[in-house]
Amino acid sequence: MSETTQTEFERSPIPSSNLKGWKSFLGMYAGEHAAGTEFVIGPLFLTAGVSAFDLIVGLLLGNFLAVLSWRFLTAEIAVKHRLTLYYQLEKICGRKLVTVYNLANGVLFCFLAGSMVTVSATAVGVPFEMEMPKLTDTMPNGVTWIVIVLAIGTVISVIAARGYDTVSKAANWMSPFIVLAFVVCGFVAINQLGVVSFSDFWNIWGEGSEPFPGQIKYTFWHVVVWSWFANAAMNIGMSDLSVFRFAKSPSAGWTTAAGMYVGHYMAWIAAALLYAVYLRSPEAQSMLSLGIAPTVAPGPLAYNAIGVFGIIAVIIAGWTTANPTIYRAGLAFQAIIPKASRFWVTIFAGALATIAGLFPAFAMKLLDFVALYGFILAPMGAIIVFDHFAGITERSGDYPSDGFNWKVLIAWAVSPVLFYAISQSFDIFLSFLILPAWVLSGLLYFFFSRK
Repeated sequence: MSETTQTEFERSPIPSSNLKGWKSFLGMYAGEHAAGTEFVIGPLFLTAGVSAFDLIVGLLLGNFLAVLSWRFLTAEIAVKHRLTLYYQLEKICGRKLVTVYNLANGVLFCFLAGSMVTVSATAVGVPFEMEMPKLTDTMPNGVTWIVIVLAIGTVISVIAARGYDTVSKAANWMSPFIVLAFVVCGFVAINQLGVVSFSDFWNIWGEGSEPFPGQIKYTFWHVVVWSWFANAAMNIGMSDLSVFRFAKSPSAGWTTAAGMYVGHYMAWIAAALLYAVYLRSPEAQSMLSLGIAPTVAPGPLAYNAIGVFGIIAVIIAGWTTANPTIYRAGLAFQAIIPKASRFWVTIFAGALATIAGLFPAFAMKLLDFVALYGFILAPMGAIIVFDHFAGITERSGDYPSDGFNWKVLIAWAVSPVLFYAISQSFDIFLSFLILPAWVLSGLLYFFFSRK
């Protein structure tokens, strides 16, 4: 086993000498969630026709619920056991079943990281006058795009492969710069929109509008539930057990508020303001008149507001989000092949994320993709939560490390399949069904375990 693998403690509790204070998590969450994807998500809310109240108040409530989920579920369980998500699941599910979950988890995280590579590429492409991907694009649009994505993905993969310490340090170094960029972008956009009072600011969204072509209409509850579960795989899905196992106490879970209110609140609104400026341009108006949704490309939006500083900010923002995401994916793949080098497994995860980044669809359909990946992964987190608070595995002493826990398989499979069918049959917003699917999965596991 390599030295790198030993210091990451993938298959053993974190020793007290390796625990980290709250500042380490504050920087990481501020950097990860005030990131490149925020430059996409903010504008996408505008394309969904949200009103001012729906956006401003809905995000306030939804992000608070997300922080509570991290603090009282994820961090609480992480500090108690100090294991990665994957090894803790292995103790409950058995190695054969958790291999299936780890594969799904790792691949979905790679796709998510790929969307962040896409975001950074839109910034690098500005000086080269590269054609930007459209909301409806799915395939690479040229050689320049491919070269830029490959270069960015390589750098991100190497940083993630160096381990949690490097990921954390990178986030701490870069997050103040990114936060400043969002603040400056917001104020510049407000000035460009001619806002001189709070009512002017409110009227940017007003009572809302019809959604853009190909988008659905978002109401207050769409915003609340989507922002709560934007990171469902990480909080109620327990993926961040792998991060908070390093925490000295569960109170480190409160540091996620830095990500939620600096990133998922301020940054989303600032990015929406940038897009509002672009929508007033002749180019955007021409596209709307033809029934085409205007391009959502973070690089040009930031460059239009603050020039080269905006390009640098978007590039770095993509890095700081993709780094921990690829790190998580590497842990998932490493759990499948325990004897493999975590460094090279993470490099593989980074390569997969880079390939995904070549396809703009993951970024352009980010609202839908984030809801789907949380919907698939979150129900497994319910099994960990119910197992922890009911003491099912610990009380029975039944650790099927090499077996296959059929009770977990049924609980995980039945719930998402059932509620996804309901979503498709009755055209229900998928994020509305994440919590019911999560609860049912946990209840099924509890019921089967009692029987």
